[in-house]
Amino acid sequence: MAPKPGNGEPSPVDIPTFAQTQLDLLAAELAAEIAETSTLVSAHSPSALQRAGVALTNLVVSAQRTGLGGKTVVELGPDSATTTGGAGGLSSDELPEHGIRTGDIVVVSEQPAGSAKKREVREMEKRGAKGVVVKVGRGVISVALDEEQEKEDGSNLGGGGRVWIVKLADDVTYKRMNGTMEKLKKMSDSEYSVFIRVLFGQGSPSPVPKDLGSDPEWGKIEWVDPSLNESQKDAIRFALASREIALIHGPPGTGKTHTLIELILQMIKRGLRILVCGPSNISVDNIVERLAPHKVPIIRLGHPARLLPSVLNHSLDVLTRASEAGAIVKDVRAEMDAKQASIRKTKSGKERRVIYADLKELRKEYRERERKCVSNLVAGSKVVLATLHGAGGFQLRNQEFDVVIIDEASQALEAQCWVPLLSAKKAVCAGDHLQLPPTIKSLNSKSKTKSKDGKSGDATLETTLFDRLLALHGPSIKRMLTTQYRMHEKIMRFPSDELYEGKLIAAEAVKERLLKDIKDYEVQDTDETSEPLIFIDTQGGYFPEREEDDQKQDSAKAPTKKSILHADSKSNEMEAALVKQHVQKLVDAGVRPEDIAVVTPYNAQLVILAPLKELFPGIELGSVDGFQGREKEAVIVTLVRSNSEGEVGFLGEKRRLNVAMTRPKRSLTVIGDSETVKRGSKFLSRWMTFLEDNADLRYPDLASLER
Repeated sequence: MAPKPGNGEPSPVDIPTFAQTQLDLLAAELAAEIAETSTLVSAHSPSALQRAGVALTNLVVSAQRTGLGGKTVVELGPDSATTTGGAGGLSSDELPEHGIRTGDIVVVSEQPAGSAKKREVREMEKRGAKGVVVKVGRGVISVALDEEQEKEDGSNLGGGGRVWIVKLADDVTYKRMNGTMEKLKKMSDSEYSVFIRVLFGQGSPSPVPKDLGSDPEWGKIEWVDPSLNESQKDAIRFALASREIALIHGPPGTGKTHTLIELILQMIKRGLRILVCGPSNISVDNIVERLAPHKVPIIRLGHPARLLPSVLNHSLDVLTRASEAGAIVKDVRAEMDAKQASIRKTKSGKERRVIYADLKELRKEYRERERKCVSNLVAGSKVVLATLHGAGGFQLRNQEFDVVIIDEASQALEAQCWVPLLSAKKAVCAGDHLQLPPTIKSLNSKSKTKSKDGKSGDATLETTLFDRLLALHGPSIKRMLTTQYRMHEKIMRFPSDELYEGKLIAAEAVKERLLKDIKDYEVQDTDETSEPLIFIDTQGGYFPEREEDDQKQDSAKAPTKKSILHADSKSNEMEAALVKQHVQKLVDAGVRPEDIAVVTPYNAQLVILAPLKELFPGIELGSVDGFQGREKEAVIVTLVRSNSEGEVGFLGEKRRLNVAMTRPKRSLTVIGDSETVKRGSKFLSRWMTFLEDNADLRYPDLASLER
C-alpha cells in the first residue's frame, strides 16, 4: 500500500542514500567539533578557555581511588599557590566559575607555563589522560580515567605538579552512530521490517481506531495513576494501540515524563520488553528515578560516572556486584583499591610502573567476571534504560525489544535514534519539535539527498527523526499533551497562541499562582511578587550591547563558525545592572535565591552576570540553550541586543525564545530593547507587542542604577 504523505507530500526515502547522507553529515560534524576544540586550545590562553567554559586551570591532584566499574578516579582541587584567600570573593579551596559539567569527556594534562607555547589537543591527549567527569563540587572535580589512557608512571597527571582539564569532542557517540548507519546502508530490501519501511515512508502506519476512549480494547485501561488528564490518557492509548510508530508531543510543563512512566507501566502489564532511551544521561535518569518507586525490575546501562547517585542502585555495575558472581569480584576490587592507595605513596617511577602493571591484570580479571554477570542480567530483564548511543554498547548486542521509547526525541540526532531502533519492532518518540533541536557545529550542515523516486532535497542534521516522521506521515501519528502544570496563565498565553495553536490550558493549581503565594516560606506582597509578567523596556539607546574585546582581537586569527569564544559574543552591562537590581528586589521581598534563575541567549552576558552568584548564593545563571527542560519559580530573561541597526542574531530563532519564555512557574521578567528586538522578525515584533499590551510595563531609571 502506498503511503499517504503528510504536509508537502514528501516521497518515500531511499534507505541506503539516507544512510550515506547521514554518514557524510556526521563526518563533517565530528571534524568541526575536533577542529573547534583544537583551534580554541591552540589559539587561546588557558584562562581564556576557562572563561569560555571549556577548561579549568590551576588544579592539583588531591586524591586517587577506584571508582565504579574498576575505573581510576582522580580528584582535582585548586592549587593553593595560585589562589589568594578571598580573591574575587573566592576562598582558597573553591574552584572559580567554569563550564565543566558531570558527564563531560575531558583530558587531564600537565598545565603549560604562562610563557610556554600553547599546545594543541592532539599533543595534550598524548601527554594527558582522557576521562569522564564524575562529580563537580565547589572545591573539587572528580574525573574517572580511561585506563588505557593512564601512563604507567603517572606523568600524564602532572607528576604531582599543576594540571588543567579541557573538554573534548565525544568520538564514542560518533563511532556508534556511524556503525549503525553503515549497517542500515548495507541492509538488503528483504531485511527491511514493516517497522523500518514505515519509518522511511515505504509503507503506511497501521490504522488506529478513531475514538480510542470508547474502543473495547483501549477504552477500559486500568490506570496506575487515575489523576492523569484526558490528553495524557489519549496519548497513552494511542501509543499502546499504534503498531509501528507514535509521536507524543509534549509542550513545556505538560507532564511528558509523567505520561511516559504510565505508558511504560501499561506496557509492562502487557508483557512487552521495552528499551527506554534519551539523548542525555539526565533525560534517562529522570525516568529511572520516577520508575523506581513502582518496584518494577529495571536495569540502567551506562558509565557509572555519568549516572545520578539516586539511580546507581539500578545500574548494571551495582546490580552486577549484588549478584553471586559480583561477590566473587569484591576481593579483586579491594586489591585494586589498595594498589591505588600505594600509587600516591611512592615517588619512584619504577615502583609506579610495577603497580600500574598489576592494576592492568586485576582490571582484566575484573572485566571478564563482570561481562558474564552482565549478559545474564540483561537477557533476563524486561525494561532496559540507556542513552541512545549507550544502547549501542556490547551489553545489548543481539538483544531484541518489542518497543523502543525515545524521550527528548526532538533534541537527538536522527542517526543517534537509529542505534536502538534497529533492535525494535515499534517506536514511541516523545518530545517537542517547537523547542531547540540538537546543536550543530559543522559549516556544511546540509547535504543533497534523493528520495526513492529520484527527487532531490536538502538533508541536515538539524532535521530530527520527530521532524521527519511528522513531515512524512502528517499529524495522524501524533498526539499532543494540552494541560500544562508549570506556568501562570499569563506567562503561558503567548507561546500557546503563537506556537501551540492556542491549545494549551493552564491547570487550575497553577493558572493564577504568584510569587507572593509561595507556601514553603513567607514572601511579601510587592510590585515584583504580585505580577506574573514584567517587561523592563530599555528602548532609547541608553543600554547598548557590546561585543567582547577578545572577540575583536581574535576574529582575524580564528575565523571558525560559531566557535565557543566568538559565537554571538554579545553582552550588555546596563541590562546586567537591571538584572541585579530586580533580583535584589525579589530577595528583599523574601524570594529565596535558589528559586530564581537568570537566563540569556549569550555566553558573554553570563560572564558579566557571574558576580550575582557571590551576591545571591544559590541563584542559577544559564544560557537559554542549557536551560531547556528546566523550571524555576522566577525567571529573568536578559535579551542583550540593543543597537541602531535592529540586528538580533540568533535571538530571532523562535524555538530558542520558546525555551526562554516557558521556564518560569510564577514570574517571568523580560529585560530588553523593544525598538531593536521588534525589528528582528514578525514573531519578535508580535512578542514585543504582546508584552507591551499584557505585561506590567516598566521603563528603567538610569539614575537608580548609578547610585
